[in-house]
Amino acid sequence: MAEFAVKMQERHTYGHYRDWPVDERWELIDGVAYAMSPAPSRQHQEICGTLYRQFSAYLVGKPSKIYFAPFDLILPESDEADDDCDTVVPPDS
Repeated sequence: MAEFAVKMQERHTYGHYRDWPVDERWELIDGVAYAMSPAPSRQHQEICGTLYRQFSAYLVGKPSKIYFAPFDLILPESDEADDDCDTVVPPDS
């Protein structure tokens, strides 16, 4: 099983996460910060770009939207404020 780098502290929130260096890739799950793998390869990015164009063209005039990573997906519990949220995951890019 792979070992994951974890940022030390009892519990992190999106408020902490926003202050971390932008050149580091982290995700928060229930307040625990896990280091993410390095940036995706060029081939991966080319495939994502092709899929993005196709989905984007399909969604013209529809209520759905498509976003290109990196993008913070904040998953608050009920009416929790974003800065207090302890689960933030960037979608696969």
